Amino acid sequence: MDFTFTEEQQAAVEAARAVFSDVAPDRAPSPALTPGAVAEDIDRRLWHELARTDLLRLTLSPDHGGAGLDPIALCLVLRESAKVLARVPLLESCAVAMALQRYGDRTLAAELLPRAGRGELILTVGANGRSGHDPAELAVSARPYREDSGAGDGSGESDPADGGTDGSAGDSGWVLDGVQSAVPWAQAADWIAVPAHTDGGGPVLALVPRTRDGVTLADQVSTNGERLAEVRLDAVRVEARELIDAAGCWEWLRSLLTTGTCALALGLGERVLAMTAEYTGKREQFGFPVATFQAVAVQAADRYIDLRAMEATLWQAAWRISTDAGGPLPAAGDVAVAKIWASDGVRRVAQTAQHLHGGFGADTDYPLHRYHAWAKQIELSLGPAAAHEEALGDLLAAHPLG
Repeated sequence: MDFTFTEEQQAAVEAARAVFSDVAPDRAPSPALTPGAVAEDIDRRLWHELARTDLLRLTLSPDHGGAGLDPIALCLVLRESAKVLARVPLLESCAVAMALQRYGDRTLAAELLPRAGRGELILTVGANGRSGHDPAELAVSARPYREDSGAGDGSGESDPADGGTDGSAGDSGWVLDGVQSAVPWAQAADWIAVPAHTDGGGPVLALVPRTRDGVTLADQVSTNGERLAEVRLDAVRVEARELIDAAGCWEWLRSLLTTGTCALALGLGERVLAMTAEYTGKREQFGFPVATFQAVAVQAADRYIDLRAMEATLWQAAWRISTDAGGPLPAAGDVAVAKIWASDGVRRVAQTAQHLHGGFGADTDYPLHRYHAWAKQIELSLGPAAAHEEALGDLLAAHPLG
């Protein structure tokens, strides 16, 4: 495998490191000491700095003022962001923007994407469904409607049959009903991407303004103390151009979100292992640094192996969704493998770090407890390892190897 990055991708990493070098992981109150969310809003100062350095438009095409880089570049930046626990919707906003650019209406993309690249507009996505256990698109229904031009019962809507059951709404629009739970950064977002299902078709993706009639948000709090939202849609109307029914759109976006989450896990794990190495190199017992003890060194070495496996599987998945390259399994197989390693790996790294730090790891004046909380949140985001093992098993059953 050749994991050599291009000059443009390496430049993105350097720019990201420069921006994140001024970010302290304890800028927000500790989740261990805060009853509820650690903050009401995202880190706006950091968000504006990301916009100023063009990192928010990194993966947008030149037509929308961007650099035209691929998901690999986004994952490289996400990896750096996780090292400082950056409280910004970098993954969600960039991923939705890329999906809109790739599959969505051209006029809507021209309206939204330049503003998103400048940091003026924030995008997020509901990818957890109602409970986090079922496919997200099943939690919301989308049915077509037609404006009544004067005939009919005067209700302003036609019979659903008049709108068709084949997923076509003509020049009219759609009505959304349902719930998406644990939507990240929803209160700060301007538009929310909502996966949904139609009666006669596959999954679709609706782009809904947060302030549209029928959209209500209820506060939720994540494991790491960040503010989430249950987004309820009650007869929410969206225009035809605001709904993407292109084949493969939602699957591609979900794969990108999952791969980006793996990049966050890798960056966080690398930072935690570095903290552990620094601490055990200074902490002495019996006159020697504890890092020189075989039991400590073996545990740290095992976690290093975890990180290298996480890295290899991450770039394989990112390469597959960036290039649409073929393989013995669909790209979803590589994404599942990456998430299995990321979920289990980041948990093991955080647990070992806590063990090797001793009681110091639980000290709320030391940032390790924050990384532990973020690690748990990342581990379970978009499905724990077991869920992706099941998905991988289904893919292997459908695509026998050899």
